[in-house]
Amino acid sequence: MASFPVTAILGPRQVGKTTLAREFTADHSFDLENPRDAAMLAEPQLALEPLSGLIVIDEVQRAPNLFPLMRHLVDTRKVQRYLILGSASPNLIRQTAESLAGRIAYHELGGFRLGDVRPEKWRKLWLRGGLPRSFIARTDELSHLWLEQYVATFLERDVPQLGINIPSATLRRFWTMLCHYHGQTLNYAEFARSFGVSDMTVRRYLDILEGTFMVRLLQPWHANIGKRLVKHPKMYLRDSGVLHSLLAIRTLRDLASHNKLGASWEGFALEVAARAIGKRNPELAFWATHSGAEVDLLWQQSGKNWAVEIKYADAPRLTRSMATALTDLQLAHLWIIYPGDRAYPLASKISVLPLADVKDSWQYS
Repeated sequence: MASFPVTAILGPRQVGKTTLAREFTADHSFDLENPRDAAMLAEPQLALEPLSGLIVIDEVQRAPNLFPLMRHLVDTRKVQRYLILGSASPNLIRQTAESLAGRIAYHELGGFRLGDVRPEKWRKLWLRGGLPRSFIARTDELSHLWLEQYVATFLERDVPQLGINIPSATLRRFWTMLCHYHGQTLNYAEFARSFGVSDMTVRRYLDILEGTFMVRLLQPWHANIGKRLVKHPKMYLRDSGVLHSLLAIRTLRDLASHNKLGASWEGFALEVAARAIGKRNPELAFWATHSGAEVDLLWQQSGKNWAVEIKYADAPRLTRSMATALTDLQLAHLWIIYPGDRAYPLASKISVLPLADVKDSWQYS
């Protein structure tokens, strides 16, 4: 906000964007879900041109016609700054990038991080997810109830408001089916056959869920190392609480006996690591060969390759896959994230790291 006239806070519904915006003293505020504010901005130039100072506009994806006007006002008046909040990522980024190029910065706000809730509460965060109202609910039952309503509201209200005319029951079935592919490579044609639609329909539905921060599609890393590589993306539901709600998992005991326990842990730990890494480098991928060697998360920093493998085990051990990845990818270091409480080395450039130690201050270079 100190460097750009327009700053956008992006993130899923109910994640705390409005609460964060209230930390800043706004001179003028508009919420486009409020009929009065929406009516005031029906003639946006008349409403915004006389204003000065910090102007906050919530649910800005409802009025993309504002972006060219913002560009004109910040260029000509020089007395306005904007803080805009939105819930739909790709369309919003495309529209603002076209109209506000060089004038806008983006901040993606996710749910609670380990550092927000204290690292020792990672089991509660894993079960309930990072959406604030789910995490702070008095009981697991109330958390589950809130998440059920969250999913229903998202499907029945939020998706149609984005101009997407898909029956909520259809999208819910699709979303629930995705839970069973959580943590797996996603073959669009195979999934389409299972769901009884075309692969283009699958891609369209996934674009909706990815664009609204519900799904993470992790793309494969392509390296010319003379081996057959997996080329399909891996799919994760980004919030573990939403995943558990769709799978009817209400307690840690339910989770411990569920057949998606390992996949749930992988997605949760991967999201924790991705958020710790992503502030410095958002280009994340995975790597896998058809012979079975893989790493769950791979990125480049300072001209070097770094990687994370995720294990739900008491004491992870060195495997042939890890050694292959270290050599073939020329890794500067490979971390094995696990649910234990002790960090220890496995080999040169390979070490085991407790999940609780993966914080925003995690130093990997």
